[in-house]
Amino acid sequence: MSSGIDLDYCPKSYFRPEKLEKYLLSKVKGAVLRKKLKALFEAGRHDELRELLNDAALSVADRKALELIHPMFMGGNYLPDTEDSEVEIARISIQSTTFDVTCVYAKPAYGAIHYRVVDEYGGDTLQGPSETTTKSPMTLGEFADFFLTAWPLIDVLDMNFDDDVEGALGFFSADSDFYPDLDLLCRQKVINFYRQR
Repeated sequence: MSSGIDLDYCPKSYFRPEKLEKYLLSKVKGAVLRKKLKALFEAGRHDELRELLNDAALSVADRKALELIHPMFMGGNYLPDTEDSEVEIARISIQSTTFDVTCVYAKPAYGAIHYRVVDEYGGDTLQGPSETTTKSPMTLGEFADFFLTAWPLIDVLDMNFDDDVEGALGFFSADSDFYPDLDLLCRQKVINFYRQR
């Protein structure tokens, strides 16, 4: 890949101490709310961020009310909860009607790292192996291969955007606090797929 992406990049650990705001942000499942909170955090608007974080754990009734306004507020809300010691490594969000989100969670497991890919449909959108274990954190290349094999982003885009690479690129975002180039790598894979067609 000639894009300057370091496929061998590897985070030192997934299980590091985090500032309280970042930790709380990682626990917000809803994609729209999480994006808003992240923007406030990055802009240094900490008072507004704290206020929203206090309200981020919406009741079921509040969540349903938002979903009635627009289905995009459903995105991420139906992901499984993280287990004890488990952290979210990355997520891919698509701009479907309900703004679906698929994530990779990881937790320490007897001197190793156990990963699982989760979606909002009880695993129904997953196609490849959705769990694995490694001794140390994966490289970016290994991680992307695992994630995109378990949840086939390219197939999802191909079904929705036959020959429209620009539409496909605008339909998703990949986010990771551990792999800063994940979104760029996913975009490169999408571009390469459409070029090869």
